[in-house]
Amino acid sequence: MSRNDYQNDFAAAQAAALTATYDDVWLVAGRRTPFADYAGPLRDASATDLGIYAARSLFAASGIPAGEVGAIVAANMAQSSFDAYFLARHIGLYSGVNPLAPALLVQRLCCSGFDAILTAADQISLGRAGVVLCVGAESMSRNPIAAYTHRAGFRMGQVDFHDFLWEATKDTAPGIGMGDTAERLARRYGISREDTDRFAEQSFARAVAAWDSGWFADEVAPVTNAKWELDGYQPRFIKLADRVERLERDGHVRPTSYTALEKLKPAFGGVQTGGNSSAIVDGAAAVLVASGDWVRANGIKPLARIVGGAAATVPPEIMGIGPAPAIRAAAARTGIALGDIGRIEINEAFGAQYLACERELGLDRDKVNVHGGAIAIGHPLGASGVRLTHTVARALGESGQQYGIASACAGGGQGVAIVVENVA
Repeated sequence: MSRNDYQNDFAAAQAAALTATYDDVWLVAGRRTPFADYAGPLRDASATDLGIYAARSLFAASGIPAGEVGAIVAANMAQSSFDAYFLARHIGLYSGVNPLAPALLVQRLCCSGFDAILTAADQISLGRAGVVLCVGAESMSRNPIAAYTHRAGFRMGQVDFHDFLWEATKDTAPGIGMGDTAERLARRYGISREDTDRFAEQSFARAVAAWDSGWFADEVAPVTNAKWELDGYQPRFIKLADRVERLERDGHVRPTSYTALEKLKPAFGGVQTGGNSSAIVDGAAAVLVASGDWVRANGIKPLARIVGGAAATVPPEIMGIGPAPAIRAAAARTGIALGDIGRIEINEAFGAQYLACERELGLDRDKVNVHGGAIAIGHPLGASGVRLTHTVARALGESGQQYGIASACAGGGQGVAIVVENVA
């Protein structure tokens, strides 16, 4: 394929996507922590401890015993503690899951949470597990200041430490930052600064309305200081910073007007600013995925059926368009027309990035991110896919629509989408 074709042929990206369908796999229940602003109340909690909190909240809220879980799939991007290698296993152990349940960590950048769920669906379809705990967790605040070149020492004055969080926003293949990829999409799709700020204003307004109406009460578990004892092992804990005793709401969600947004300076020389890009936050989300046999045997009323999913690639320099071929591929594989999708969640990595997907797919915004998106709520990288899938399933139940899709782009040029069905 020529570079020109690669840049422009999204049909080829759709055709090359990895897709799957599932007949009898169910999204049973979910819970997440509030998402706290960068360097805010959750700044001292590792991704592991955030994941444990989300998982334990899920079991407490759903009433489903943790012992029913036969496998754990966790999603996380940046290591945020010295024991990060053990993240998936420790989430299982300290959330009360049977210690014999194997644990797996998956990573596809910002799509990692989706892959946790799709991996669980694959395991269930293969008969390897009946109930899988899926957790996405990310501490943006604890991304390290790192050096990769000093294992053998360093010369005087040649210390090479860098901010991992900042450096990770740059794709070294095209040699540009993630924000620059959104600017390229803005130029490609004729998206103005006003378009982007107006969309951000709407994202904030929808999230504020959803919180004020109580819609998030069945999704978000308040975080308080907690300590978890495990016989024979070291205790783990969460302690909120800044003397906060209880964190109840997403910290970045607030009334935000277009007038305020238009005053912000461009971050990348174009339409994107700190106000119309996804919020940098800490948090975790957890869901249970189960086989139909287990659901029926236990009289469980699930949230939705997992119909199928897709992973697609696009050029790294326009990575934000990744949801477009992924959504098209997932819809085509499951035999569902895009116009029949009643609710859609697309991660708002950047305002222009979302708008490019909207224009490429011809989406009706009244169906998309109806309770706000990542510009307002935040984007804890490994957790977002779990959050978006749970949210779209709940939105289907609320609206009575049959089908929903959740999707996101990923750095490096990828997109993942999950199709769910409301069968209430």
